[in-house]
Amino acid sequence: MISKSLPALTLAALFAAQTSAADKITLVLDWYINPDHAPIMVAEQIGAFKDEGLEVKIVPPSDPALPPRLVAAGQADLAITYQPQLHFFADQGLPLMRVGTLINSPLNTVMTLDKSITSPADLRGKKIGFSVSGIEEATLGTMLRQQQLSTRDVKMINVNFQLTSALLAGQVDAIIGGYRNIEAVELELQGKKPVVFNVEDYGVPAYDELIIVANKAEVNQPKIKKFLAALRKGANYLQAHPEQTWNSFASSHPELNTALNHRAWQKTLPLFARDPAQLDRARYQAYEQFLFDNKLIKKITPVSNYATEIE
Repeated sequence: MISKSLPALTLAALFAAQTSAADKITLVLDWYINPDHAPIMVAEQIGAFKDEGLEVKIVPPSDPALPPRLVAAGQADLAITYQPQLHFFADQGLPLMRVGTLINSPLNTVMTLDKSITSPADLRGKKIGFSVSGIEEATLGTMLRQQQLSTRDVKMINVNFQLTSALLAGQVDAIIGGYRNIEAVELELQGKKPVVFNVEDYGVPAYDELIIVANKAEVNQPKIKKFLAALRKGANYLQAHPEQTWNSFASSHPELNTALNHRAWQKTLPLFARDPAQLDRARYQAYEQFLFDNKLIKKITPVSNYATEIE
């Protein structure tokens, strides 16, 4: 209980401290809650956001295309998106700035169930299922060029995001766009042994899969630095207590307590950024050049225009 004899200045200071201890952040996810968001969920589990004086509202999007645009429009503080997408946003002039990284490894792969395919060179004459035109064609084209092939040597088939079902049904011989921590696990749980080629092993520049963006005008807000500090605590605790944190997650989200999500939780552990604030500028520059060389962006934008490391 606060004594009535405390001076007004002290009461004002206490009130101000309580107010600042409840900085509010709205974070819009890239998709529904899933194991890719584990460090965020764990930061919430262990009270890391609260310890940093934050009240974080985590919002799954109604449309996966919206989160960065909500931040650009000032309707959310932070959003989860993808590094490749960030380059497109920068090319379009959206006022977005990468402030953190969630997963600092590509997840994209080329995947097949055909054991005769032992390298991308064996894709000659094969049917390749894909979902996203442009970037996946450029990615596969780069992988094939390293094997002295091109996309003219394969038949690309748009399977409308039905990647694993198209592969299992034999509609295609291989797919591009399947994630190493999700679709590969899904196939394994169905008794299959997928052959997986990681895109960065075949000429595609490595990139951060999931990143956190803020509006350029808000980058220096103290609450963003606090959010990243809390996220780092969550990431470190997750690595130290993978099963304990999974059990807490599964208990909080019983609808997600599946064998696929449990395996995906474990498989994604080595892919999470240990220091979410850290920025590899050379990596961003290399991927920007890759997109420009493949005529997917109109110009080279300096990294400092769309990515920063908050000290």
